[in-house]
Amino acid sequence: MKFNDYSRIADDRNRELELTRAFPMLMRKVYTWMTMALAITGIVAYGVSTSQSMMAMLYGGIAPLLIAVAVEFGIVIYLSARIQKLSLVAATSWFIIFSAINGLTMGWIFAAFTIASIAKTFFITAGTFGAMALIGSTTKKDMTKMGGILLMALIGLIIAGVVNMFLHSSMMDMIVSALGILIFTGLTAWDAQMIKRMLMQAPDAGESAQKIALLGSLNLYLDFINLFLYLLRFFGSSRE
Repeated sequence: MKFNDYSRIADDRNRELELTRAFPMLMRKVYTWMTMALAITGIVAYGVSTSQSMMAMLYGGIAPLLIAVAVEFGIVIYLSARIQKLSLVAATSWFIIFSAINGLTMGWIFAAFTIASIAKTFFITAGTFGAMALIGSTTKKDMTKMGGILLMALIGLIIAGVVNMFLHSSMMDMIVSALGILIFTGLTAWDAQMIKRMLMQAPDAGESAQKIALLGSLNLYLDFINLFLYLLRFFGSSRE
């Protein structure tokens, strides 16, 4: 065997060792960033609910909320498209800004529902999310096809939600909520598997891999928030 062959084998083993060391750290970053974003959203949302001026400004008309939602969509699209061209610091900053703006749009939750029911729903969401993320990360079954079906179902869910804004049907609202729970439960498992696959292909724990982990944490954050909101329709107790 030539010296170059030995050198190539040594390089391959070094890369495998580096991957073994990098992967757990990258996965920890995914869930650390997601937890950070959820904490920021919760703190901002609670702060908004305790401020009469903020509540009046955000919910006094539809325009402020529409602007906030449009900005959120813009940030998600921008991060997804430019993640590799942004620095890790810039990408993280945008994620923080997104989670804070989302907190502004969720202040109504603390005004509409009791703290006890919000806490109960949060723990139910955390348990469901954790179980599905674990399944997605550990199952050997390829969930690629299921992801395509879930994304199409998500589009249908959005359309049904918009239609019901005009129909105001309580029955349809419950159906949409139940479907939302099923869809985002499935998406949690699918996203967890996709994130694991992408990070296992990362050659090291450098900035490029960390940005992939950051984008993955954004996807899981969105899964958690949406799952929480749909579950809240079933478990939330009104303050009235």
